[in-house]
Amino acid sequence: MSAAVAFALASLVCAGLTDVVFKRYSQVARSRGIYILGIGVTWTAMQSVIVFGADVGLRIDAPTVMFGLAAGVLVAVSNTLLIESLTHIDVSLGSTIYRLNTIAVVAMAVFLLDEPLTFVKLSGVALGVGAVFLLFERDHAHVEARNKFVLFFALVVLASLLRACFGVLSKVAVLRGIDLQGMLFVNAPVWILVGAGYALWRREHLQVTGATLGYAVISGALVCGVANFLMLAVARGEASVVVPIANMSFVVALLISIGLRMERLSPRKVAATVLALMAIAVLAQA
Repeated sequence: MSAAVAFALASLVCAGLTDVVFKRYSQVARSRGIYILGIGVTWTAMQSVIVFGADVGLRIDAPTVMFGLAAGVLVAVSNTLLIESLTHIDVSLGSTIYRLNTIAVVAMAVFLLDEPLTFVKLSGVALGVGAVFLLFERDHAHVEARNKFVLFFALVVLASLLRACFGVLSKVAVLRGIDLQGMLFVNAPVWILVGAGYALWRREHLQVTGATLGYAVISGALVCGVANFLMLAVARGEASVVVPIANMSFVVALLISIGLRMERLSPRKVAATVLALMAIAVLAQA
């Protein structure tokens, strides 16, 4: 196994665990904004240790700050929407759709970065759309429950699109020679600002409980792992290979959630998971 694939798998495991922790946190009425803020504080502290402890030669200039701030807003908002959506949908569903941002990345790369559109890419996108179609539940008994499901389903789709914008922005940053460690160093504190702003916008009670603090520390460490392991993978291998591998984390989230009896396995979920795996495998060949 190459180092690039090993780091991509490490990012995959961290991402799958992150989604499960997000779901566990969202099952109880707690402050979402303070949670995101706490994740930002934890990630900022850990990223500071990584940068200054490892002496990686951090370069902070105007372009790095601009890309870092933009990327930070995109990924922090997308994760906030993911957390909100998990209040009313299964973690396997939310995680799968969120990680299928690979499809939007391919589409954006074709139109914004002038990358070629091939039959293989179209096939991968079609498989991904099929997976999302299977996951969209249409048989809710009550109108109120159905409308609520549609709302939170739309939230996770929007979260996936924002995550795709983050991926494209990161690729543009690489093409322009932006220091990726510098981007992550700027990216992490943005979560603090987004979390505080979200808490104020929702008029949440700004109280840090032991549970919120514990979840924030765990999630912050996992998010730090997701970002840094993926960066190490991209630095050692092709993005078209390592990113799709990392995006298969929804399988980890599904297995853990079923093991913890957070949800039940159904034929539709199995079929959707298989299609999603096929979609990412095909896109990796593109």
